[in-house]
Amino acid sequence: MSAELKSPQTPYEALGGHEALARIVDRFYDLMDSEERYAELRAMHAADLSPMRRSLAGWLSAWAGGPRDWFDENPGKCMMSAHRGLGVSAATADQWADAMARAIADHCPKDSVIGQAMAERLDMMARAMVTN
Repeated sequence: MSAELKSPQTPYEALGGHEALARIVDRFYDLMDSEERYAELRAMHAADLSPMRRSLAGWLSAWAGGPRDWFDENPGKCMMSAHRGLGVSAATADQWADAMARAIADHCPKDSVIGQAMAERLDMMARAMVTN
């Protein structure tokens, strides 16, 4: 009798799926919208953050191994090139990475290896977007 092999759990599944990632995104934008230390980052965004909340939650879900809806709806869109023309500075990349790390920490168990790894990878991506 052979044991049935189970597929490894994706980060998307381990973190709790789209709803959990949407909570992280909401916390991220709430921090950005309410704390002065993220003012420069906030100024780079439109007044209404609703479209960004939906888009980032969809992108994070797909990036973490969940449904690829975001990529299907945005064929050929690259996150790095999409931000190239925004003038991301080292300061705004730091603000983005800090707010995202806080949002992840607020919604993941303190010992969450996946949450920590996610924050580290997103930090690297944010810093790679610096253009000035």
